[in-house]
Amino acid sequence: MRHQKTGRQLSRNSSHRRAMFRNMVTSLIERGRVTTTDAKAKELRRFADRIISLGKQQTIAARRRARRFVQTDGAVSRLFDEVAPRFSSRPGGYTRIVKIGSRRGDNAPPSIVEWTGLGQPQQGQTADKAAEKPAD
Repeated sequence: MRHQKTGRQLSRNSSHRRAMFRNMVTSLIERGRVTTTDAKAKELRRFADRIISLGKQQTIAARRRARRFVQTDGAVSRLFDEVAPRFSSRPGGYTRIVKIGSRRGDNAPPSIVEWTGLGQPQQGQTADKAAEKPAD
């Protein structure tokens, strides 16, 4: 029985899984979106949401805790300066998973993981500027 054993093993040992998700979270912060399989995307969402919650705290201790998981200093500064402030009023659900069909080589189901609210106006913009686009 697997009572209270959360997370997927993904046919990897624990150190390989941890390294893989550290790389994926770092790439997600730096690039804004990551393409991976469905199972990895669903697990990545757990780690990315925790890192955003750290970024919303805006403290030195939170920055140090985030640096223990995120691999580059540039990604940590981008997390705290650009990414996390966009979600300051949002209580959760910072990532979106978009399924994109099946991969050609092995028929695996790939997905795109991206931040929610990318198309929405930033804090400096108003909703009127976003609504000025003509509707089709």
